[in-house]
Amino acid sequence: MPLPPAPTRRAAQLPPEAFLTHAKPAVDTAVAPRRTSTRKTATPITEPLAVATEATPARPRAALPLDGDAAPANRGRRAAKLAAPTTEQPATVRAPEVQAPVQPTTTPAAAPAPRARKARGTGPAKLFVLDTNVLLHDPSSLFRFEEHDIYLPMIVLEELDAHKKGMTEVARNGRQVSRALDALAAAQGADIGKGLKLDSTGQRGATGSLFFQTAALDYQLPTSLPQGKADNQILGVVEALRKLHTPREVVLVSKDINMRVKARALGLVAEDYQNDKTLEDGDLLYSGSLALPTDFWTKAGKNVESWQSGVHMYYRISGPVVAQLMINQFVYFEAPGEPSLYARVTEIRDKTAVLETLKDYGSSKNTVWGVNTRNREQNFAMNLLMDPDVDFVTLTGTAGTGKTLMALAAGLTQVLDERRYTEIIMTRATVSVGEDIGFLPGTEEEKMGPWMGALDDNLEFLAKGDGGNAGEWGRAATNELIRSRIKIKSMNFMRGRTFLNKYVIIDEAQNLTPKQMKTLVTRAGPGTKIICMGNLAQIDTPYLTEGSSGLTYAVDRFKGWPHSGHILLARGERSRLADFASEVL
Repeated sequence: MPLPPAPTRRAAQLPPEAFLTHAKPAVDTAVAPRRTSTRKTATPITEPLAVATEATPARPRAALPLDGDAAPANRGRRAAKLAAPTTEQPATVRAPEVQAPVQPTTTPAAAPAPRARKARGTGPAKLFVLDTNVLLHDPSSLFRFEEHDIYLPMIVLEELDAHKKGMTEVARNGRQVSRALDALAAAQGADIGKGLKLDSTGQRGATGSLFFQTAALDYQLPTSLPQGKADNQILGVVEALRKLHTPREVVLVSKDINMRVKARALGLVAEDYQNDKTLEDGDLLYSGSLALPTDFWTKAGKNVESWQSGVHMYYRISGPVVAQLMINQFVYFEAPGEPSLYARVTEIRDKTAVLETLKDYGSSKNTVWGVNTRNREQNFAMNLLMDPDVDFVTLTGTAGTGKTLMALAAGLTQVLDERRYTEIIMTRATVSVGEDIGFLPGTEEEKMGPWMGALDDNLEFLAKGDGGNAGEWGRAATNELIRSRIKIKSMNFMRGRTFLNKYVIIDEAQNLTPKQMKTLVTRAGPGTKIICMGNLAQIDTPYLTEGSSGLTYAVDRFKGWPHSGHILLARGERSRLADFASEVL
């Protein structure tokens, strides 16, 4: 049917489809007079809108892009834009659009805030229940669980309060945890009932929340477990949380092996605290040396550059082996019928590396305080100990590999003969193998005397070798001179000190935590050299393993630094009895 004529000049500017859409339904007589009456008083822009949206008169004006100050020349163009959608969709489809603005008013209230945080992670966020020993072992463990949430039972807070007094490492860690909890609770907008945001104090790596036990939880444990014991109360909390937050995974984190065994026996998920471990396997620890392949010279011989500077030969090599090298790493080539090579990596640039040959301390011409090295690794270690450009040396190995003897011999040579350092400072972790013998009388050095039996044994050997046939008076004078240049210090009084031009030996470093290791190494001032020695198979400190020891931490962090070096001493030289015992016992 033909279209009716346009009633006014303004409406004629609308496209014909606008009238076609409204020609099919019956015209509401109650609406039509009101439309014609408002046409005289309405603004130029809203009048075409009334015609275009006649089927939906309740549509709010604020939802439309109106401009009351628009020029009259633009009215027809803007009305055409608003009417354009009606050409693609029938009028009956436009009805849901009227209800759309009403729907979102209830959506934000129903969507919980944690869901947005979980969507950013790789999986659903877990709820970790921390045991007290985890917090006392690592005070920063609260911020090591990334996007996951943490839950602290009330009994954990009670145990923290019981451990906060004293000057021990455990007491210091307890106080640090308490301060961290207080800072989280005092943050702006913090609500304990809804959980404390772990990133509110600047810890950007932790995006989860911290929850406290604010009410009693209903749980049922076997009658064989005493209800008053703290460990069993924590297990009960984990059991209650597992039922309360199903299907969310609730995990108990504890350093106590028996605690984890009991939890698994009850069907609960339990894990060890892994963030304090530098390495998962001790066999992956950096050894400091690398054996070149047997076909190294045949493949890279044509591309090797060599030159001599002083007493050292230098080789510039290339090939796939360069990707495995680090600065101050030792390489060796041993093959039957071919000359051997023992060198240290001094430079790595692009795809090439420079090797520097070593000084042979196994020769009688190069004795160090009367001591010669007896194997390949000992020679590597002595080159590090005698190099003034290497400020930090770590030595690991089994009992009898010569760690203390070589460190003392190199120290005495550089203090008494070369005058490179003013004195030797020796310390160690005072951790007993068996029962403690109680308080020791005397000064600081006298109290450390029983812990320094290894020092006395090695000094006795070194004094004999250096004195020759000087007689009893000569040996006594040598011992007195040596003793005057060696100071024995306790680790408990190291904080705040600065050592200038000192040769520092840290013995039994495997018993140090990473925090204690940092405290000792940062004491070094200008001209100071630090040597850390230890046997990772003889750790006596509770909760420390080969992967979490401070010695392992230092070796892993310092590898590749141009002023540090590490060597794993593989072969014992104490005696055939000691070597056999270290293998079979």
